[in-house]
Amino acid sequence: MVDTSGHHIVYGSLRDALTGEELPDTDDERYRQQLIRWLLAEKGYEPGDLQPRLAIDTEVGGQRVCSRIELTVVLLGRRMMIIRYGPGSLVTRERPAIAAARLLEPAYRIPLAVVTNGRDAELLETLTGKVLATGMERIPDRNALLAMAADLVFEPFIGEDRRDREARILNAFDVEVCCRGAKCALPTGGPEGDT
Repeated sequence: MVDTSGHHIVYGSLRDALTGEELPDTDDERYRQQLIRWLLAEKGYEPGDLQPRLAIDTEVGGQRVCSRIELTVVLLGRRMMIIRYGPGSLVTRERPAIAAARLLEPAYRIPLAVVTNGRDAELLETLTGKVLATGMERIPDRNALLAMAADLVFEPFIGEDRRDREARILNAFDVEVCCRGAKCALPTGGPEGDT
């Protein structure tokens, strides 16, 4: 049965292709699961290489936001790349993805970020924000990412002012306001930002 009572249409539940966890079956989650299956089957990643659904909590001016990172790629013991999904324009998703890559790992800036809407993608370098490649096929496969590892820079992203600026950017871009003018209820039923 389809639940249309909230902002997100929930068709029921589905199993996460990576963890086996039961998740709400939404249009966005279907794209996320398709992405996971594609990374495993076509790009050669192993389940242990992918960390799903990590989050960064920010609070700016009393506005608490929980920003979700769909997948984080870990190879050679380091988080090398984050992947963020969102429907629509990729350009509007670049800056918050860079902010998330700068904040997620306390010890260093994650050097690569991918933004995707499930049909297209951009690979970003997170020091300068430069777009390195476009297209789903240009997301590095496991072997390509391993080959890139020696040239990636895992520098600390320190400085309270720098981290605060990135948190503000992430908070502003990721606040979810419903078409009804209020905070959206997430498919889990909790208020926006609850996990």
